[in-house]
Amino acid sequence: LLLLCAASGLLLAAVATIPPPEEAARMARYVLHSCDWGALATLSAQEGLRGRPFANIFSLSDGPPGPCGGSGVPYLYLTDMEISVQDLEVNSNASLTVSLAQTPYCRKHKYDPQNPLCAHIIFVGSIVKVNDSEAGLAKKALFSRHPEMESWPKDHNWFFAKFNITNIWVLDYFGGLKIVTPEEYYSVKP
Repeated sequence: LLLLCAASGLLLAAVATIPPPEEAARMARYVLHSCDWGALATLSAQEGLRGRPFANIFSLSDGPPGPCGGSGVPYLYLTDMEISVQDLEVNSNASLTVSLAQTPYCRKHKYDPQNPLCAHIIFVGSIVKVNDSEAGLAKKALFSRHPEMESWPKDHNWFFAKFNITNIWVLDYFGGLKIVTPEEYYSVKP
């Protein structure tokens, strides 16, 4: 089955196209699965910034690369030593933006990252530590895309977390944002 997924992944990657603008839920899944990192915005708990928005870049993954790997759940590998994680300990609410600007797609089409055709997705929700039954899935999702993570210092007390999605906005075409419900989002494949 793994060989079949890998082979079909290579074939699909060669002919894959992004979903059409009328399939906003599928576009959201596609963009997340295509991205390796995102901008996570928190409300700062840091002295001098308390209560102000604070954005930071985080590696993420919803599953191994290829068409058989994406769950739609953004997983992260975090440590309490990180400033944004300290914010999340006070208020777990956050937003996460991922964009095709980090992929070859926008460069190939000469789309500026701010051009709506260079699709980006804004997720709103909260960050939660994964439970033991989900940790294996999170580990596979993250380490398959970010193998360096396995060698990060153990004394930093890394843990697996996920972005618990409550709201989704898609900007992939002209005319404004599209709202996608989590139910719509999880019911489609990228």
